[in-house]
Amino acid sequence: MKLIIDIGNSFTKLAIFDGDEIIDFHIVKKIDIAFLTDVYEKFPEVSSSIISSVALHDLSLVDFLSQRGTTIELSQSTPVPFINNYRTPETLGKDRIAIASAAVKLFPSENVLVVDTGTSITYDLVTDAGEFIGGGISPGLNMRFKALHNFTHRLPLIQMNDAEGEINLVGDTTESSILTGVVVGARAEVEGIINQYSSLYSSLKIIISGGDNKYFEKLVKSNIFAAPNIVVQGLNYILDFNEGK
Repeated sequence: MKLIIDIGNSFTKLAIFDGDEIIDFHIVKKIDIAFLTDVYEKFPEVSSSIISSVALHDLSLVDFLSQRGTTIELSQSTPVPFINNYRTPETLGKDRIAIASAAVKLFPSENVLVVDTGTSITYDLVTDAGEFIGGGISPGLNMRFKALHNFTHRLPLIQMNDAEGEINLVGDTTESSILTGVVVGARAEVEGIINQYSSLYSSLKIIISGGDNKYFEKLVKSNIFAAPNIVVQGLNYILDFNEGK
């Protein structure tokens, strides 16, 4: 068994994998040694781990993991199962490294665009030659809500849990106008960018992932696949790739 830890900007995701199958999964605000101790007591078969962090984290976590088996702390120099043709590979985010690895695993020898809808909305393209060549980064839903509130004097701060049911195209209050502007606008952005990529890359597979993926469900068509936990899947594949070397 393998332990996968993904420390993001807002939450930490922790998964136990048996092969390619997730058998235990947690989303928490933060993890500490006590939490990991409980995990190892529950799953003593765990023999390897990988930790990825895009935020500040307790460095003692890596020491703790290293004492319990093979451990990888993901960095831009970690061997990965794709060809990294990003012009500044040292700046490529760890979440995007994991996403590209998952894309190669899920759809080998195919053109794949992964749209990850979290704190930011990222677009990551892997070609049918297994090359990561880049993509795009734009503000996520909550970041857009905060920007409208922080950079104006009167607009209220709206959060996604304020949305109940369908979001109408035409807002009839300030709150509903912000909701439609942000959510419907982001959907239009994502769909438009997907269409542009599809016109450039043949038989393009699209993966929608991330914590806000449910707000983009209407975009899911025959060639679009939902994979909300694609980062932990990619980290699992990176761990397998390095253990097999």
